[in-house]
Amino acid sequence: MVNTKRIMGIEQFYEEWNNDNECIEVQTSGSTGEPKKMMVRKSRMLASARRTNDFLGLNHNDRALLCMSLDFIAGKMMAVRAIERGLRLDIVEPCSNPLAQCCGRYDFVAMVPMQVWNSLRNDDTRKRVADIGNLLIGGGAINNDLEKELSAMPCRAWSSYGMTETLSHIALRRVGKSLWYEPLRQVSLSLADDGCLVVTDEATGTFNMKTNDIVEFSAEGRQFRILGRKDNVICSGGIKIHAEEVERIIATAFSRPFMITKCHDEKFGEAVVMVIEACDDAIVGKARTVCTEILSKYWQPRHYIVIEKLPRTETMKVRRGIVVDLDKKELCYNDYKYE
Repeated sequence: MVNTKRIMGIEQFYEEWNNDNECIEVQTSGSTGEPKKMMVRKSRMLASARRTNDFLGLNHNDRALLCMSLDFIAGKMMAVRAIERGLRLDIVEPCSNPLAQCCGRYDFVAMVPMQVWNSLRNDDTRKRVADIGNLLIGGGAINNDLEKELSAMPCRAWSSYGMTETLSHIALRRVGKSLWYEPLRQVSLSLADDGCLVVTDEATGTFNMKTNDIVEFSAEGRQFRILGRKDNVICSGGIKIHAEEVERIIATAFSRPFMITKCHDEKFGEAVVMVIEACDDAIVGKARTVCTEILSKYWQPRHYIVIEKLPRTETMKVRRGIVVDLDKKELCYNDYKYE
């Protein structure tokens, strides 16, 4: 059963899903470059959906919420999971606090971290989050504060790892219980020579796909954690610095939205830059103090930039690949100025 009164696009999706074509069009989120369109087999989407439904223990007639755009794989896969398992799917327009638009308890909800964070800032929707059976969080990293909040709640919250090319997630991590991602069934992983993860997934027809994610495996050799992306490595004075690792450490003591990127440096080749979302430069002093106290001197930002809004994609991911031009005081992405 589907409640469609608040969103446009679901009819078009079902029309495309139910036609005679074996494939359906999806597009990447654009977090590391311009969004790309690709065709994927419906049978493989169903296989991915079945695996997730089995893993989470979802049953026919369980209640689920779709609150992400159907333009992207995350939204499409929620619809496919409902089709595969016969879930009762409520649909609301993508927004910062989707639970405020609906009522009742859900067995399954998928959100991006920003939506979860905003839902926890409201007393009513905070209670609703706590009552969710399975909360799937994807599309960005879960910061330390959000991890702590969710750890104290009765809902089962999962951080997902995956991409459009793997038809959503191929590994899950229980928030508050483990720092390691557990690959789902039929997924095998290995490391390339440069430390990047290589994925083979029989269910979705993915074979030896090299990602740009640098990971390390647990002692058992199957679970993994993400250190950062290869294209986000900052080479400063011969030292390789993972931007995401620096962000994780700073986030333990700094609450404002920010990102770590780089700029050209005549002496060191590249230098670490902290870009902070704020209205004025007064926040720089606090940021500098935090970084000096908790980061090794080689990881400390050499420059601090304040902007009104961090660059984000349509799915609210921080847009990676930003390079700072200190002379022009601009953020540049793929040779385009960020406005």
